[in-house]
Amino acid sequence: MSTENRYRELTRDEAWELLDSEPFGRLAVVVSGVVDIFPVNFVVHQRKLWFRTAQGSKLASLVINNQVAFEADRKVRLDDEHQEVTSVVVHGRARRIEDGPEFEMAEGLNLRPWIRSFKPYFVVIEPEQVSGRAFPVSANTATDSQDQDD
Repeated sequence: MSTENRYRELTRDEAWELLDSEPFGRLAVVVSGVVDIFPVNFVVHQRKLWFRTAQGSKLASLVINNQVAFEADRKVRLDDEHQEVTSVVVHGRARRIEDGPEFEMAEGLNLRPWIRSFKPYFVVIEPEQVSGRAFPVSANTATDSQDQDD
């Protein structure tokens, strides 16, 4: 890629492929004017993002303001000197799954906490906007990126 085009926009399918292949992301929420970010492991099902959580600030924030942003990324080594970083951001609404058929379906998604803990609540993010970028990085990224926009 040239310095004039340091990144490329991902197609919608490429963005969903990344989300489907990455087990870990970050959930951003706003409560009382304060932005907070939570690491979560998640799965994609029916082009929605699903995760488990426990009672606490993450779950409480979703009740107060269900507008969220979610980000997942990956870095792929292309050769000895080059890598590509890909990042996807999802904007949407999150809601807790209470019970019924949707809860039963969520139980079958193999969502297991990475840390041994009790996380009885399922949350689904219904995307309103999905976007992503891929950009090259190298061993010389710090010097290559001076005075460059994101």
